[in-house]
Amino acid sequence: HYPVVGVKVDLVDGKEHPVDSSEMAFKLAASQAFKQGVQQAAPVLLEPVMNLTVRVPEQFVGDIISDLNSKRARVLGTMPDGHTTTIEAQAPLAELMRYSTDLRSITQGRASYTMNFDHYAHVPDHIAKKVVESSQKEAAAKPA
Repeated sequence: HYPVVGVKVDLVDGKEHPVDSSEMAFKLAASQAFKQGVQQAAPVLLEPVMNLTVRVPEQFVGDIISDLNSKRARVLGTMPDGHTTTIEAQAPLAELMRYSTDLRSITQGRASYTMNFDHYAHVPDHIAKKVVESSQKEAAAKPA
């Protein structure tokens, strides 16, 4: 399940009936109406995008840029400084979960990096579809 943000809901009509109106009935109706409304609104899935600064020995620059490209990163620039180069990039956080291990492996432990949050961006459609399908499978597998 993912949080839904930026949504305003206006209840425009409703009736109470003494026989079948209960708090539970209203909660169930509201939940069903919200789910239906969200599906009709064609929501988008957002992901955090991080600023990434990588300091790497010059002989590994090409390998690191290739690795970043494989992680859906956008390389913003490179700054050579002697025998090292600083690479500035942005990448989705989901792609960086093993980055310290990958960086150590590629550079034999001779590089360092920092990252911090920059913004949220739309998840590409083909990835969003997989995320939604996975979430639906998990929800279906949970006991009621």
